[in-house]
Amino acid sequence: MLQVGLNIKEIRSKKGMLQKEVAAAAGLHPANYNKIEKGEREPSVDALAKVAKFFGMTIDQVVYYEGDVPSEVTIGDKSVLERMKMIDQLGDDDKQAVFRVVDSMLTKNKFKDFFQEQLSQ
Repeated sequence: MLQVGLNIKEIRSKKGMLQKEVAAAAGLHPANYNKIEKGEREPSVDALAKVAKFFGMTIDQVVYYEGDVPSEVTIGDKSVLERMKMIDQLGDDDKQAVFRVVDSMLTKNKFKDFFQEQLSQ
């Protein structure tokens, strides 16, 4: 498991993150997280999954890390269906945040249309 800790440390460093940020995302005490990076402690599967998700990676990508940090995902060139699938992969809190923004924009657009219609009468 030493290698997994070293992989996590390298990924965190390349992403310019602090140990305490990753520890918080994984629900770990910073001292315990530090031990994982040093190879003194094995991360639980749950903690490893949270760390991988925080990095925008899979567990396999973290465990078998080959030195490449995945590039940021952009959805500008994706179809609506692909975008919805990507949103569906988000955690519940993130999904709700996306939907609140979308709902707000849709409401704003409805009001705009309503007022324009009223003004043109």
